[in-house]
Formats: sequence, structure tokens, C-alpha cells
Amino acid sequence: MTKCEKCQHPLTLSDNDFFCEQCAAHYARQAQCPDCHQPLQVLKACGAVDYFCPHGHGLISKKRVEFVPLSHAPTSS
Repeated sequence: MTKCEKCQHPLTLSDNDFFCEQCAAHYARQAQCPDCHQPLQVLKACGAVDYFCPHGHGLISKKRVEFVPLSHAPTSS
């Protein structure tokens, strides 16, 4: 379970972001590949949203996408 960086309470995933009910902090969400945990490209067309891993895993099913708070997302070194 992902916790708030400010108060360490569990975060709630909403439609567009993560929200902490304790301190009211908001965090943008980042779609990650479930295989390599790198950021996914979000492809939007004709009302559909698809996710693509540019690191060799191809299209990722919406059911498999991992969402993490942007500030918690790993950075590439």
C-alpha cells in the first residue's frame, strides 16, 4: 500500500490522482509497466486509452497497469 510522503497515511487512488484523506495532499499518478516498473507511454485516440512500454514489453493491458504517485515513481539513472 502506498503511503503519503507527508503524513505516512495510506493514499486513495481517484480517477486522476492519488489523495491523502488525512492531510489532503494530492499526488499526480504515473502509469508503470508491471514487468520492468518503468513509466508507460499513454496513447489516447477516439476515446480509448492504451498503455505502451517503450522498454520492450509492448502494449500493456489496462488491467495490468500499475499506478504509483508521481513523486514515488522510480527515476532512471
